[in-house]
Amino acid sequence: MMQRLILSGGVPAMLLCASTMLSPAQAAAPTAPVPAASSAPAACKGTIYMTFDTGSQSQAQLIADVLNKRHVKATFFLANEKTTRGDYSLDPSWAPYWKARVAEGHAFGTHTFDHVYWKKDLANGLIQVKPQFGKDGGKLASFTDQQFCEELRRVDTRFQELTGHKLDPFWRAPGGYTSPRTLAAGSACGYQHAGWAPAGYSGDELPSDKYPNAMLLKKALANLRSGDIFISHMGIWSRKDAWAPANLDALISGLQDKGFCFATLREHPAYAQKKGQP
Repeated sequence: MMQRLILSGGVPAMLLCASTMLSPAQAAAPTAPVPAASSAPAACKGTIYMTFDTGSQSQAQLIADVLNKRHVKATFFLANEKTTRGDYSLDPSWAPYWKARVAEGHAFGTHTFDHVYWKKDLANGLIQVKPQFGKDGGKLASFTDQQFCEELRRVDTRFQELTGHKLDPFWRAPGGYTSPRTLAAGSACGYQHAGWAPAGYSGDELPSDKYPNAMLLKKALANLRSGDIFISHMGIWSRKDAWAPANLDALISGLQDKGFCFATLREHPAYAQKKGQP
């Protein structure tokens, strides 16, 4: 049975939303410089966990700038995805970017190396998947539990090559699509799955004409609660009006004005006990 896992304060729930399969389209325009830093609230009335999945990477620098400006630590889930620079997000050309985020104190999980979508659990004990990138991109494949584990660990190996640091012990399935078998395979090799809260779905992969940024921002500010995990991407090919330039700073500052603080999944109650590395 397919599950699209989401978490609110560590409690599993189900979320129905548009597919996260990326369709080629114009990339977002270059981002503008971010103004000088402002301070976070002195006392926390609750905690929000900001997370970012790799994507086209068109908003990568803006995201870093906003997080620094607002003194926010976030969690990044990494896959080796094609970027608007013409390279891939785990190529050596991205080493300076990821090293800088490590130095800033962010957390990092695996998103499968080739952005591998789970399709179904097979009767013979194998897992049917569909990688989006890599030599088998766009093709169905059958993985053993060990092969699925190795797909998760490939990100960890590359991240260590790029930064000298290991990943944290969590993973996120592309699209959020999981099954009991993929969750068990991830757990067996040391990675706990991290979904997101119902109110934490940014909507940044939805069509911007039907889901404009102002609508998504208003919904998030109204519905996010303490303990919620929020998800957005570091650039979406298919969204014409990119989410991050209009919404990220406004969302964080709006939540800070409400008294919320931010933390990485290292501090989330569902994951804090898993701080040991896989």
